[in-house]
Amino acid sequence: MTSAISRRTLTLSMLAGLVAPAAGQTALPAGPITLVVPFAAGGATDIVSRHIAKKLGDLTGLSVVVENVTGAGGAIGAQRVARAAPNGQTLLMGTVSTHAINPLIQKNPAYDPIADFSPISNIAIVPNVLLVSNSVPARTAKELIALMKASPGKFSYGSSGIGTPLHLSGELFKTMAGVQADHIAYRGGAPAMQDLIAGQIPFMFDVLTGAASFIRAGSIRALGVSSKARSPAFPDLPTLDEAGLPGFETYTWNAIFGPPGMPPQTVKALSDALQKVVADKEMQQKLAEISATPVGSDGDGLARHVKAEREKWAPIVAAIGLKID
Repeated sequence: MTSAISRRTLTLSMLAGLVAPAAGQTALPAGPITLVVPFAAGGATDIVSRHIAKKLGDLTGLSVVVENVTGAGGAIGAQRVARAAPNGQTLLMGTVSTHAINPLIQKNPAYDPIADFSPISNIAIVPNVLLVSNSVPARTAKELIALMKASPGKFSYGSSGIGTPLHLSGELFKTMAGVQADHIAYRGGAPAMQDLIAGQIPFMFDVLTGAASFIRAGSIRALGVSSKARSPAFPDLPTLDEAGLPGFETYTWNAIFGPPGMPPQTVKALSDALQKVVADKEMQQKLAEISATPVGSDGDGLARHVKAEREKWAPIVAAIGLKID
């Protein structure tokens, strides 16, 4: 009798082992996935998204296609995903813009960054970097601040647009350094970078991913990264905290969200798959090459991150009184 019970128990255990993977597979979306990137092709978020989409497709066997839906600082693409069917087939590569800054600066936000999304996984964090034109004699952040204080009203800085993380990084820099500078808003980071290289603007903040090649080529000069720790891609480049601005920290991040109301098992299946994607050695190398620090959190971790980011940026937005239609 004991032997028969043992054989029956073993058989049931084996069946359970076979059923479990099947249940996990069915929790994934039933069809192809569209990963909405709310910014233009070729930018930092787009580059990360295409790496992730390919590896996610390879891992799950699903077709994962990147679609760039631009406009309104990422709000148009984010709104599209917020209104999509909750089947996991339409996902968003969200950022600090879509889920922290935009909803804080818009008078009538098009979506609620908490209620209108299902957080799935925080993929990577990318620091911003303080850059100066080669025509500016400053070699450190302290030297730049000294130059600005010696010539009040004569400095300006560029950014990729009003209300972007790079604009707010510049405003935070002005406040913490006690300097004056006019903001020049460009229609994207690329034209701002072109003017920095040409010496039309003396300094700007940019995402390290996008600025890395120009720094290495010597087209511009980097004075410090805005993360808590130095970037492994530029270990000799100090943080702005080290460079004389204690507590200065701004960065962008890339995270995957789905529409609201997604089944918990689908959220978990996608989260588990994305954590495996980010943990992959090849993926970690690709992210390192573009100066991105891998994270690979679960949905709860991403939800906590979004909450913390909103709490960080809210007083900065309030301090400069920024509101846009």
